[in-house]
Amino acid sequence: MAKSPNLKFFKTALRKHRTSPKLLSAKHDYIVLPIISALVGGMTGLMIALFEAAVLWTDAQRLQIFNPLALPPAINILFIMMLSGAMVGFAFWLTLRFAPEASGSGITHIEGALDDMYDIRWRRLLPVKLVAGTLAISSGMIFGRAGPSIQIGGTVGRMFADTAKRYTNSTHILVAAGAAAGLAAAFNAPLAGILFVIEEMRPHFRYNMTSIKCVTLAAAVATIVMRAFHGQDAVMPIVDFDVPPLTSLWLFLLLGSIFGVIGVYFNRWIISSTKLLKRKQNNKMHRIILTGVFFGCLFALLQSFAPDIAGNGRDLMVRMVQDPSAWVILVGLFVLRLMGTIACFASGAPGGVFTPMLTLGTLFGLAYGVIAAELFPSFVDEPIVYAIAGMGALFAATVRAPVTGIVLVVEMTDSYELILPLLITCLGATFVAQAIGGKPLYAELLKLSLPKEAGPEEEKERLATPVSVN
Repeated sequence: MAKSPNLKFFKTALRKHRTSPKLLSAKHDYIVLPIISALVGGMTGLMIALFEAAVLWTDAQRLQIFNPLALPPAINILFIMMLSGAMVGFAFWLTLRFAPEASGSGITHIEGALDDMYDIRWRRLLPVKLVAGTLAISSGMIFGRAGPSIQIGGTVGRMFADTAKRYTNSTHILVAAGAAAGLAAAFNAPLAGILFVIEEMRPHFRYNMTSIKCVTLAAAVATIVMRAFHGQDAVMPIVDFDVPPLTSLWLFLLLGSIFGVIGVYFNRWIISSTKLLKRKQNNKMHRIILTGVFFGCLFALLQSFAPDIAGNGRDLMVRMVQDPSAWVILVGLFVLRLMGTIACFASGAPGGVFTPMLTLGTLFGLAYGVIAAELFPSFVDEPIVYAIAGMGALFAATVRAPVTGIVLVVEMTDSYELILPLLITCLGATFVAQAIGGKPLYAELLKLSLPKEAGPEEEKERLATPVSVN
């Protein structure tokens, strides 16, 4: 039989196509980058496990270190205050001296890096964030580990990207994969980690099949590593509850609308407080360090007399959901922790705001549920379902990532039955926040972190002014 000319042409064309540099690079990208992403996820999981253990150990030692001295209670509290102030002050000094980008949660730095606004100096940033973050979070201030975990994960991704520069978009993909792995490991929530990158970081993340697969694989491996250390239980166990009836969904929509308003003002207060502190500190190191010392002492004092209004709030969430207090107490705790959260986050200390926000949502949502149970007993059987809905609602209103908020809360609490009420609450919060002109928190913080363009006269003045070394 004669050979077909079409077959010969097909074989020749295919041989040329397979040996072209472009396809060879794409093929290697498809194979190699997911493998490196899995390594990023594994290393991030180990880093976050170490970070979490360091925070818990340091916090316990801070509160118990003076017990063997058998000091009077007032002196013991004074020493704890001094130690906490020194810890936060040193965290500020370490950050400013070696890696200023480690301040705050670090999420805006990762988003800026995904947009090529910043480079991630991983050799400096990784040790500084681990040490300074441990000191600040374990000092008694209202901080969580999730934001720093995202920055640590992104930094690990940047570290691995140094070995994969030959592959297309490797730095961007691996940084995004590390960020997803960081959130997944912090909350034992792999889907939330993936969705955070896809939804909240959507203006910065470059979508293609390879990047999404790399993000998914990194989050999965990081979660596997964390579960190997801590088990597979949800990070926040919730008592059993009945699924609320469909006729009560309007109450969840109302709760979401209220949280939409709260979220907008929460963001505005954080931005305005951050600007105010920056003006007062005037970029002088001694003022910034003194700010850290003051906050460390203050929240250590509060922790001694009123522990519910200090710390990250995870234990408070669990306790309140299992044994709710009166709505007046819940609202009071919400207001006090709201002010404390804004002050701590605006200070620029290397700590996150995810867990404090979830705590605020729990407190207000539970207060709402207690009131609703009194006013509408036929619609509300268990107020705790509104606490769970409140967690996701405040997150959705502030971060403007409703799907991430829903999935994060479901994975944290293992409350899959509440997906519909959470959907109604989070979407309501997002719609109201957008309708009244609210801006996403991290987008506004990223704008605030960017240097302002100076005119000719301002530039001359800047160059003629000596740089302060204080």
